[in-house]
Amino acid sequence: MKRFDNSPETALDWHRSGRGAALATVVETWGSAPRRVGSQLVIGGDGRIEGSVSGGCVEGAVIVEALEAIDEGEARLLEFGVSDDDAFAVGLACGGTIRILVEPIGQVLPEPMLAELVAARAARAPIAYEVNVETGRRALRRNAYTDRLRMDRSGFEEDGQTFVAVHNPPLRLLVVGAVHIAQALVPMARIAGYDPTIIDPRDSFASSARFPGETILTDWPDEAVAKLELDARTAIVLLTHDPKLDDPALQAALDADVFYIGALGSTRTHAKRIERMKAAGFTDAQISGIHGPIGLDIGAAGPSEIAVAILAQITAVLRGKS
Repeated sequence: MKRFDNSPETALDWHRSGRGAALATVVETWGSAPRRVGSQLVIGGDGRIEGSVSGGCVEGAVIVEALEAIDEGEARLLEFGVSDDDAFAVGLACGGTIRILVEPIGQVLPEPMLAELVAARAARAPIAYEVNVETGRRALRRNAYTDRLRMDRSGFEEDGQTFVAVHNPPLRLLVVGAVHIAQALVPMARIAGYDPTIIDPRDSFASSARFPGETILTDWPDEAVAKLELDARTAIVLLTHDPKLDDPALQAALDADVFYIGALGSTRTHAKRIERMKAAGFTDAQISGIHGPIGLDIGAAGPSEIAVAILAQITAVLRGKS
């Protein structure tokens, strides 16, 4: 299961505790690098660590460099070659090269800036951290780098000096209708990095036995959705086939800034849904955002294949490929 990386929060906590801390960030990779650009490792002044920049290949060397950087109060830009043997040990076919930026908190990365970044993450507000590795200029950018934020893609700008670290809220998937498709979709979504929530007021469907370990809300869908504060990192799928359950959640989603809305049903069913939304006062532009019938047309048969089609469509919309 993919979990939200809390490296900035940990670095701020360790710094404020007095032990000192540095953030090590993967800023560039070549070949089959073990971790993607933007991955982070927190190093405490007492040697403790959290996170990863290489899956174990070069962590030891990074820790040594980071402890020296904390003592000296200076940033370091490191470059490592990962051998084929080391890469194979962490599950890759071949090695590569990675560059890692080490930034001591306080001396290099100002505490107020890190605190602002952490606050934005807590508020589920997308934000980008910008650093020029040549001049040392650092800034937080809101309402900028929209393509990078949509693609979750940290990296260098064309000048080769400005590194942009994307900090997006975790992706959420709200599933209205604890049906068989949901039983297949929820674990797939977790693997893809989503934090799913199942919404269904019918206790016989929305049970922990059917969805072990998952978050289940048995409120009426519009009440449940209102509690969750929909945003641009949220996808919602409507699977009940029952307008009494789907429509309240659908109307809440149409009024919000979610990036994906999908509704189960045939073309005929969807046409009736459109008419109900028009009668409820929604515009053609709003209604056009509903994906129905839901999922990519891959000839899916059965709940599991339908779940694959749904998750594929959600991914395509998220990445701007729909």
